Amino acid sequence: MPHSPIASDEWSDPDAFDEQDLDAFDGHGLDAFRYGQDTIREIEVAEVGDVTDRSLLHLRCRSGLDTLSWARHGASYVVGIDSSEPAVEAARELAADLGLGPDRAAFVAAGLYDAAVVAPDTEYDIVHTGAGTLSRLPDLRRWAETAASLVAPGGFLHLAEFHPLTGFLDDETGERVIRDYVSRDPFDESPYEDPDFDVPPTRHPIGEVVTAVADAGLHVDFLHEHDISLFQRFGSLEPRGTGPRRPSNGGPGIPLLYSLGATKL
Repeated sequence: MPHSPIASDEWSDPDAFDEQDLDAFDGHGLDAFRYGQDTIREIEVAEVGDVTDRSLLHLRCRSGLDTLSWARHGASYVVGIDSSEPAVEAARELAADLGLGPDRAAFVAAGLYDAAVVAPDTEYDIVHTGAGTLSRLPDLRRWAETAASLVAPGGFLHLAEFHPLTGFLDDETGERVIRDYVSRDPFDESPYEDPDFDVPPTRHPIGEVVTAVADAGLHVDFLHEHDISLFQRFGSLEPRGTGPRRPSNGGPGIPLLYSLGATKL
């Protein structure tokens, strides 16, 4: 069935894709990924658990690194959906390089809201949405309803997202509130400049996210907050290990990421 054009209420430049996404991640090159290194964070491994012989749908997969990493963790079938044709094509090429055919790893170019129409299967054991997605989706309920519709009975939705608090703190230290947390107006100056988008980010408090997921018919199992970031969000953050960054020793502990798990009973 043909899918509708990418909706104007999603990111509005679907072809924008930086090939540097494939050149480096967390300071490591694509060759390292080809030789076995993956991009899944420890918190995601711990929360999602064993994916052996399970199917997984990744909403907004970009160039497919995380999606293919889940296949390496044992998922029997992974599907990535992204609005960028170049990103999806890059993901397909990488899957082929790794010897993963469409029966193990499939990628579809479409808007996230069209996922229920374009996904190869109607339901998946795990539906995952990664960090940086929700702030570019004005219609949060539509995301939750779309994701919930694709979760198989007994399966679950997993979300990892940047904590909304980080958008209201100063960029240098992350210790001072300089933006209005309760306002629903777009940011005058976005703390998340991203060349993939030409629309301002939307504010989604955690309460709105949890409510949307619950209203979509899923049972919320957990909501966790984490003091790690995937990038140098504030100047005061310090690296921990090979990738995650945390507040400096002696500085105030603040949540930088949050994650949510919700089951279809």
